[in-house]
Amino acid sequence: MTTTFIGVRHHSPACAQLVAETIERLNPAYVLIEGPADINGRLDELLLGHDLPVAIFSYDEGHASWTPFCDYSPEWVALTVGHAQGTDVRFIDLPAWHPAFEGRSNRYADAELRYAEVVERLCREFAADNVDTLWDHLFEADPDDIAERLAQYFDLVRGSAGADVSDAAREEYMASWIRAAAHNAGGRPVVVVTGGFHTPALRAMVASGSTDWPEIPKSSGASYLVPYSHQRLDAFTGYQSGMPSPEYYHRVWTDGLAKAADGLVESVVDRLRRRNQAVSTADLIAARTLSTGLARLRGHVHPVRTDVLDGLVSALVSEDLTQPPPWTRRGPLLPGAHPALVEMVAALGGDRVGRLHPATPAPPLVTAVLEELRTLDLDGEGRIGLDLTDPAAMTRSRVLHRLRVLKVPGFQRQTGPLTGADPVLEERWRLTPCDERVAALIEAAAFGGTLAEAAGGALQRRIPDASIDDLTGVLFDAALCGITTLSDDVITTLAERVRSASDVAALGVVLAGVLGLWRHDRLFGTARDPVLGAVIDVSATRILWLVEGLHSGPAPADTERLRAMVATRDAVVHAESVLTMRRDDVQGVARRIASDAKAPPDLRGAALGLGWALGELPDVERALRGMAAPDMLGDWLAGLFALAREDVLTSEHVVGVLDELVHAMTEAEFLIALPALRLAFAYFPPLERETIAERVLAHRGAPGSGRSLTRVTVDPLVVAEGMALDRRVDDLLVREGLA
Repeated sequence: MTTTFIGVRHHSPACAQLVAETIERLNPAYVLIEGPADINGRLDELLLGHDLPVAIFSYDEGHASWTPFCDYSPEWVALTVGHAQGTDVRFIDLPAWHPAFEGRSNRYADAELRYAEVVERLCREFAADNVDTLWDHLFEADPDDIAERLAQYFDLVRGSAGADVSDAAREEYMASWIRAAAHNAGGRPVVVVTGGFHTPALRAMVASGSTDWPEIPKSSGASYLVPYSHQRLDAFTGYQSGMPSPEYYHRVWTDGLAKAADGLVESVVDRLRRRNQAVSTADLIAARTLSTGLARLRGHVHPVRTDVLDGLVSALVSEDLTQPPPWTRRGPLLPGAHPALVEMVAALGGDRVGRLHPATPAPPLVTAVLEELRTLDLDGEGRIGLDLTDPAAMTRSRVLHRLRVLKVPGFQRQTGPLTGADPVLEERWRLTPCDERVAALIEAAAFGGTLAEAAGGALQRRIPDASIDDLTGVLFDAALCGITTLSDDVITTLAERVRSASDVAALGVVLAGVLGLWRHDRLFGTARDPVLGAVIDVSATRILWLVEGLHSGPAPADTERLRAMVATRDAVVHAESVLTMRRDDVQGVARRIASDAKAPPDLRGAALGLGWALGELPDVERALRGMAAPDMLGDWLAGLFALAREDVLTSEHVVGVLDELVHAMTEAEFLIALPALRLAFAYFPPLERETIAERVLAHRGAPGSGRSLTRVTVDPLVVAEGMALDRRVDDLLVREGLA
């Protein structure tokens, strides 16, 4: 009896060819494959006749993992060829939810980082840019008789890197399967197909040990087949393992190296022409000639991937590249890449999407959601509007929001309320049927068995890493989804984060959002929620504590900080019943900030406005004259207007005093003050600005209408710049004695 080990690189056509040839030649009793052993009783599902790529999606509480296959994956070829030979085919790796896979979302994530040193040495020896170029040169360029080369390569790789704890557990488990198969093979061969990193260790581990079939660990999780895509397999989009450029290697598998090279050139040229990039027949001939020449120079019988790509760049890109070609490294394209590079990477990756056989089992969530979409007339195409005051429309809205939270494609919200304080009562959605919907629903089943449970689970998953303002978004998403089971948890976490937060702007977002839900959201069932009230109390207290300690000189008004002060004012005015602070305590804080010469001007104005809005009658005229410096006045007014705009409008003296202060400025001082003054008066809507203009005219005893003053067609900055120019001309005339 012999056991033949084939160490492979995942998704390598050359390795897949070797696997097929070996199984057909040996006709083994067992074919053992690196794959989830808990699927062994369901291998028939894999063989139903799917359009690849597909993946086994496995999930357990807190963990999800994919085991992807494409047509040229060595593991897939081992499964299908072994089955066609009548061989007993089995997966022999630990299930995806086992602790050995903790933190790994892809079973076939390569261990290349662990043997980077030996790969770098080999790349230097063979003048290769990276491991992908090296692999093509050593194996894909000449796939015949590569078994010995593969064994030497992986022996060298494994000799320089040890297995970590998780790999050791996996290898011990796989070795137990190999020993049992060899014992039960009845003298016939056994073929073992695993990632090349594991192969040297497995050879050494099977010499001794138990020959009993190993048990498969049990779990409350589940596994299902899902459609996959070449885009998700591509290293240029961040995929962690195997070969890059899946569409190119698919062509290598189906058509051979020579035709794959020609097809890649034609595909790139076609994509460029469709995007109105000029590519002539001469360019096409030059690209092919250069690719062939590079292949011969590099010792390749036919051009391989980098030969073709380098030839295309030489023929189609005449200017200097702002970044190295992406195939010289691993990872996605960087911003600003040349259009030709973008189309090359797109052509290499392709847009192939897998499709499952209709008889493929799916989790109950898929059937339930598809039926719910049909019942609610949400499975079509086009735009729909929903009146959120209508119970039936609210039901449809909640279903759509649950799908949005789960990132199920084909449901795009175009308009609707953005926060709990948003008075919008209508939503508009765009529905677009797509092939990826079923895959997304299968993967969503990892979060729960019903649509509501799954959406709640997805929101729950966002909590640990969310910032405090993101947590407010989670809370509002829960309200939109009609999910109340996670709200207490979100709010508890939110309150804890608020107590230690130091970002006033972020706290303002939290307070405004939660206050809106507490005040207005009878639609979503959160109005007057006592737990929300607790967050309002903590947020308002924290904001006041932080702003009282802020000290700086004159600076542009901070609009985000002012929004936090507005939210604090609204909390005191509208939610005083849930605050532990008394109103006179808040007024005391406001008085201290307003009189603090070290506080930023906008914050001093906001503090005075806060006290005014809460019922105090401050000496606004005195405060105005104290902040009349051109570099402070506009910012101070921005704070005052943000917090007490209505009080300013009803005051008899503020506009008059302000007019006197501005009128007394020199032209140079006015130019300094103007940008901040414009920002400050932007807090008043057009009708209120007309009212202010009327009061200025009345204060000066001048005829005219406020409307005519606020309807100038020239930008005030242009007017101010013209005035400054006139002043400089006057000064020049005086200096030259021409006045």
